[in-house]
Amino acid sequence: MWERLAGVRDLGRLQEIASVLVRHGFGDLVRRSGLAGALERAGRLLRWEHVQERHALRPPERLRCALQELGPTFVKLGQVLSTRVDLLPPDWIAELSRLQNEVPALPWETVRPQLVEDLGAEPEAVFARVEQVPVAAASLAQAHRAWLHDGTAVILKVRRPGITDTIEADLRLLARLVVIVESQVPDLRRYRPVEVVRQFRESLRRELDFAAECRHAERIAASFADNPCVVVPRVYWQWTSERLNVQDFIDGIPAGDLAAVDAAGLDRAALARAGTGIVLKMVLEDGLFHADPHPGNIFFLRSGAIALIDFGMVGHLGERRRLEIARLLHGMVVQDDEAVADILLDWSDGGEVDEDRLQAVTSVLVDRYRGVPLKDLRMGTMLSDAAGLLRQHGLVLPPDLALVVKAFLTLEGFARQLDPDFDMASEAKPWLERVMLRRYAPSMLARRGRRGLAGLVELGAELPRDLRRLVRAARGGRVGARIDVPELKPFGDQVDRAASRLTIGVITAALIIGSSIVMNSVGGGVGNRGLMALGVLGFVGAAAAGVWIVYSIWKGSHHR
Repeated sequence: MWERLAGVRDLGRLQEIASVLVRHGFGDLVRRSGLAGALERAGRLLRWEHVQERHALRPPERLRCALQELGPTFVKLGQVLSTRVDLLPPDWIAELSRLQNEVPALPWETVRPQLVEDLGAEPEAVFARVEQVPVAAASLAQAHRAWLHDGTAVILKVRRPGITDTIEADLRLLARLVVIVESQVPDLRRYRPVEVVRQFRESLRRELDFAAECRHAERIAASFADNPCVVVPRVYWQWTSERLNVQDFIDGIPAGDLAAVDAAGLDRAALARAGTGIVLKMVLEDGLFHADPHPGNIFFLRSGAIALIDFGMVGHLGERRRLEIARLLHGMVVQDDEAVADILLDWSDGGEVDEDRLQAVTSVLVDRYRGVPLKDLRMGTMLSDAAGLLRQHGLVLPPDLALVVKAFLTLEGFARQLDPDFDMASEAKPWLERVMLRRYAPSMLARRGRRGLAGLVELGAELPRDLRRLVRAARGGRVGARIDVPELKPFGDQVDRAASRLTIGVITAALIIGSSIVMNSVGGGVGNRGLMALGVLGFVGAAAAGVWIVYSIWKGSHHR
């Protein structure tokens, strides 16, 4: 498969990826995947020298440096991996969380033509003033401040010109890479790289759509419409598109600037409680939540309100999933190990798991928090520990839950930075109990009853027709049974290869015997030269078949 890849237009980028991995100490991975040999056969040599200088760093640090060097797509991949506490240990999560999007800003002359195309007019004609120097620049976009003709300050979030082509090329290459790496490096299969990259591809493409980001912002703003302490920037749809996002400028204090928070006389403890309430409402009640609530996406207004920006990465949770999260957290807070184990089994997504062992280790985990005062509980850590149990059993969290765990970890760290004495468990407990009680409210019971009854009635109505179809198919001989045992497929392939080698071996022996008979039965006369040539061809064919059999056996043993 590497040979097919070597002929495509992404070969140069493939060599760059391999070179960066080698330089950061991942040469063994490059060798084991067969990438080095394919590139060298394509005439592109890798530089293997100077690879020891990075080995003083820990593997998580080397991976972070490699992803940072590979550019926007891989930086985003690392950020997504930093949410997968079910796949990676805490030290890897902590290191990948350090990946930053900050990159040098593009000159105004480079951005302006695309901006003119998206606005349908010159920026100077649409806005009273536009600052050519961006206020922020990231891997996917950069933000310019502007003013409407009525004096309102806005932010123009402009997608970097040409970034889509670069990302699509990297995604195309990543999709090929992980299939090959998963087949060639068995140690990595437990991390399900193909599935991770598929989810990453979908997430990144959504993040590139700034109009979708604005729709998320408006939905979240609507859910907080009756709360004046929550501010979401207004969207100006007349200028917003897939590549351009125009929203109100937030003139507030960045959440990470604690000195400015104190200088403004804001109550840190009150801000921590309010921010936690906002995230808990989004996760447990609304089902649409900001999946990256780090301090750079949160601003404090001098009125005490909290502003949220950048809704490119959001999570979606259905009613059932919200209840499961509430039950898990509540079970850990009140030390109900059976409830925690039941939820983890539900989240195992049908994977093979030793239920008794999972129950035992869950009891040990929950017992670790027994007797610990609520104010000393770390809910983000508790969720991370629960996900760690799945990782130990080779199971993987559904992607929406991985985002929830990451959001809780980020939120709790941020809240304790504001207020070291912040008690998140006490803040969350009423929310958890409300979610659980709401499931048994008369209105919810009635709704589930109606839904179940409707499904039962529909099934009963469709049953006669389905039975008629089944009988008709049986009469026509179109009903069959198929037994598929995936575990037997490798054995079947092995038998098929052995039969092929045996067949070629018989043919080879026949060629040798037949050619020997022909060569011995003819003389050296001119009339016998045709038979002589036929005998020689038989020997040549037998030799070729013998070489193929030897190569096939060697290749099979090498693959195993």
